[in-house]
Amino acid sequence: MSRTPSTTREQMVDVAFQLVRREGYASLTARSLAAELGCSTQPIMYQFPELAKLRELVYQKADQYHTAYLFSAEDLLGIGLRYVQFAAEEPNLFRLLFQSGHFDGASLTDMLVAPEVTEIVQATSSELNLSKGDALSAFEALYVAVHGYASLIANNAMKYDPATIEKTLTAIAEGLLKEESES
Repeated sequence: MSRTPSTTREQMVDVAFQLVRREGYASLTARSLAAELGCSTQPIMYQFPELAKLRELVYQKADQYHTAYLFSAEDLLGIGLRYVQFAAEEPNLFRLLFQSGHFDGASLTDMLVAPEVTEIVQATSSELNLSKGDALSAFEALYVAVHGYASLIANNAMKYDPATIEKTLTAIAEGLLKEESES
């Protein structure tokens, strides 16, 4: 009769997520996870014969966490500020999501038309009273600035200064709206 595993697959993913959150994506190995769980590597390898599947589930959990984090904001500016704040508060998760090679080969356009971005572009369209095409262009400009700030902060190349970031994003948005009204 086989023994019932005392650690479930879901628990393994949750603990792996916390490990990555605390120590970074490279720290996720069967041994490090086993140490966190207080077990041997056998149950982990039984549930995840290919660690790539565990890594993908951790990535998905991080992505869901990031999305919920962003959408706790009330408006487009708030979403942008939350994106940068996420990089400051959760640098290991930010690096996993955006600097781990998950988007290798994708263009900026590919990223902007991804399903998870559609909701933000629709909000941009509504909030700024722009057509879908103009909203996508405005979002692209804001995204590049926001992602640039977030990347610099997540990699300790820049100090997190929310007031300066808000001022810059507001100026970019106002400039885009002015440009749109003049055309």
